Amino acid sequence: MSLVTISGGIGTGAEQIAALVAKEANLELFDDNRIREKAITMGIRAEDLKGLQEKTPSFFDSLRYNPELYLDILESVVFEVSRQGKGVIVGHGSQALLRDFGCAMHVLIHASDSYRVQELVEKHALTRKAAEKMIQRKDDEKRGFFRFAFRMDWNDLSLYDLVIHTEKLGPEGAAKLILEALFSDAVKECSLKAMETMERMSLMKKVQAALLKERFSYSQFHVDVPEQGLVEIAGYTSTEEEKKRMVRAARDVPGVSKVKDDIGIMPSGAY
Repeated sequence: MSLVTISGGIGTGAEQIAALVAKEANLELFDDNRIREKAITMGIRAEDLKGLQEKTPSFFDSLRYNPELYLDILESVVFEVSRQGKGVIVGHGSQALLRDFGCAMHVLIHASDSYRVQELVEKHALTRKAAEKMIQRKDDEKRGFFRFAFRMDWNDLSLYDLVIHTEKLGPEGAAKLILEALFSDAVKECSLKAMETMERMSLMKKVQAALLKERFSYSQFHVDVPEQGLVEIAGYTSTEEEKKRMVRAARDVPGVSKVKDDIGIMPSGAY
């Protein structure tokens, strides 16, 4: 296995450590910029990615796209990355999205508030007061994001296989520890079945996102991908034309080869 997620608050050195691990292990680094690039190659429009970051969408963001669409975009990208079975993913809820995926190792980078403040003061020329406020705001955003997206606490240690204190080991020492764990015999190898599951989940989320962008609500449809390329949609619409539009939106998603539907017609006011 060579897929690792690395998470940590601002000033902990998580991003620097992730870059070191990716370089030493010759793995692709999926940070903010690379996640966006990956999403665009998957056919997701750049304008739909403006809010794709680890914080709760603001009210303005929710007007531009609904929260369900936000999460489907995020999840489809993370699942698409994970199905490769290798890489270093920085944040983006990947530790929660892939918590049951045995092919990934999840790492939390921790540091004391005083260490984090000093890091921001030295590296970004902030005053101590400004650094403290930034740390508090960013941590609040992360906590809000996890409550919004997963109903979970991002500091829940059950999400992680390894917790590292940067203040004790430093970025280089932390990266070395992760590399040793990543390539140990005890870590499970990715199975073909697990990779196929990630591929199908990625396609399912992309189809759900496409339907949400067409202004269908979650209550109207259920999407399943029993095998790669085959999409099954169950649900209802108010007219035959809407039904055709739902099927067409799913069929147009890259990677979909066939759509089976069990979509009923329920006139407006009947539900």
